[in-house]
Order: sequence, then structure tokens, then C-alpha cells
Amino acid sequence: MNTLVIALTGFVALADKTPADADIKAGWGAFAIFIGMAIAVGLLGWSLIRHLRTAKLNAEAGAFGTDEPESSAPQS
Repeated sequence: MNTLVIALTGFVALADKTPADADIKAGWGAFAIFIGMAIAVGLLGWSLIRHLRTAKLNAEAGAFGTDEPESSAPQS
């Protein structure tokens, strides 16, 4: 089994040549994806702020009830 692993590792090393440094570049496609992701994060943050503001206003208006649990025992 170890011989097979060693042989396959050697075969992959022969078939998979590392490109030269001059051949590696990110390009405009990767830049566009990066900008798109930055815009998506900005929109998600904007939406989060709006939802948190709405939740705070609803909490102040009493839409969620009280924070204290109601006791079932009668008070005397």
C-alpha cells in the first residue's frame, strides 16, 4: 500500500508543474468579485441596522411584552 502511495505521489508531482511567478495574476474578474462581496457586506450591515432600529422601537412600544415572567401563585 505504501508503495502505491509513493508511486502516485511521484506521478502527481510529474504531472502537476508549478507555474512561473509571471504567469500568476488575479485579474479583473477576481477584483469584481471582491468589490461585489464588499457591496454585499455593506448592504447586509445597512439592513441589520434598520432591523435593529425597528426592533428597538417595537420594544419601547411594548410589542414584545414585559421582561419579568408572570408568577402563577396568587398574591395575598
